[in-house]
Amino acid sequence: MYHFFIKPEQAAAHEVAIIGSDVNHIKNVLRMKVGEQICVNDGSHEYLCSIAQLDAEEVTAKIEQVSETTSELPSRIVLFQGLPKADKMETIIQKCVELGVHEIVPVQMKRCVVKLDCKKEEAKRKRWQAISESAAKQAGRGLIPDIHPLMTYKEALLYASDKEHILVPFEHAENMQATRDALSAVKPGEQVAIFIGPEGGFEDEEIAQAENCGAQAITLGRRILRTETAGMAVLAMLGYVLEE
Repeated sequence: MYHFFIKPEQAAAHEVAIIGSDVNHIKNVLRMKVGEQICVNDGSHEYLCSIAQLDAEEVTAKIEQVSETTSELPSRIVLFQGLPKADKMETIIQKCVELGVHEIVPVQMKRCVVKLDCKKEEAKRKRWQAISESAAKQAGRGLIPDIHPLMTYKEALLYASDKEHILVPFEHAENMQATRDALSAVKPGEQVAIFIGPEGGFEDEEIAQAENCGAQAITLGRRILRTETAGMAVLAMLGYVLEE
């Protein structure tokens, strides 16, 4: 069944209104007809609907069943990703959205090779947000994770400062039991920030800055993971700990 997202104000007592680019997708790409069923989510509720009307700029769907969204992790997880080379960011976004991340923040770190100017950054972010939406639909998510504008490392640490847990996988960290303890300490309702370095990893100075902000450097095992793998690994571990 096809999955679509709306804002809460687009849901009424007995029907929902779908607007924006999804209208063209429903009418001209999927070629759906009146009476066909779709799944619609507003972030907290999931609606089983049947298409009632197809207009030029709006699709109206009749609500047949309402349930609470159950596909979201009970903790809000924010991934701070050191800007990687080539199209790796697209893979990171797609897979981390599937694994339950709530926000992704691209971060310019000292060992980042890629430099984005303002024009390229905005174009990239639009594409990244579209990838997030597509992955959220495929995974049956209750919301579309937000892809933030590029931040400096200092800005990222400031944004993460109000999170209950700040985890930084680091190749020189040791003690897997400490990692288990850090992950097990995350409780439902708490927010988690995960910092992932770019291809060259973190500078020691960056680790020190993070630890001064309350972050904990953790190991992910004896093998060194690629930048596009590390965030997924932490999310999978947190999902195992948090999911009932």
